[in-house]
Amino acid sequence: MINIIEEVTRSGARLTSALDALTDTDVHAPSTIPGWTRGHVITHLTGSVDAYLWLLAVARTGAEPGPRTGAKALDGTDRPAADLATDLRARLARLAEAAASMPTEAWDTLVTALAGWRHPAWYTLHRCWRELEHHHVDLDIGYRPADWPRTYVTWALDDTLNTLAAHDFPLSRVEAPDLGRSWTLATTGPTLTSTGHALLAWLSGRANDAPLASDRPLPDPPNWPLPPAPGWN
Repeated sequence: MINIIEEVTRSGARLTSALDALTDTDVHAPSTIPGWTRGHVITHLTGSVDAYLWLLAVARTGAEPGPRTGAKALDGTDRPAADLATDLRARLARLAEAAASMPTEAWDTLVTALAGWRHPAWYTLHRCWRELEHHHVDLDIGYRPADWPRTYVTWALDDTLNTLAAHDFPLSRVEAPDLGRSWTLATTGPTLTSTGHALLAWLSGRANDAPLASDRPLPDPPNWPLPPAPGWN
């Protein structure tokens, strides 16, 4: 059983520790996301955590805590590196506090993502975990898909591949021998084999050159992440 609060805390600590080493020049340099600087990515993450705090407040109180803001990259990314890191660290600390104080019964309350799909409040923390791990890679500061924790890779592959199976994605089977895991998606299509982190990197668009083994040509992965399947709408 994943202790998701601990996993998010560790993921956030890894990321913010890395941010502490960045200079102002570093945060104004490009990330791997086209058109985004590292400052854009960090600001987006801060906005995302704000959105998760908003959703947890809705689940806890049954009422919206105020106007809803999006988690898009914001203006003002010319801010100093230290301020960007401090803001993200403070938001993550608030998220940990909010999660620790959530009533048990509130975790199953359905909340609505900004994109319009619904999920239980507990899934909010998984979304945060996913954003922290993948955007850490996007910053291009030395953190790679191979650095993703095994617990994260296993959960994210389960979540992603179950969703793709529900959408009839044309892969028959996916195998991750290093994880001792395999997934059956469809009755037809190629079989894909690789390490877990390489599979997740390919599925999430973080490694076009991931070392993959397949018995026939692979389809292009869809936009990632998709809303989870079967869904809670």
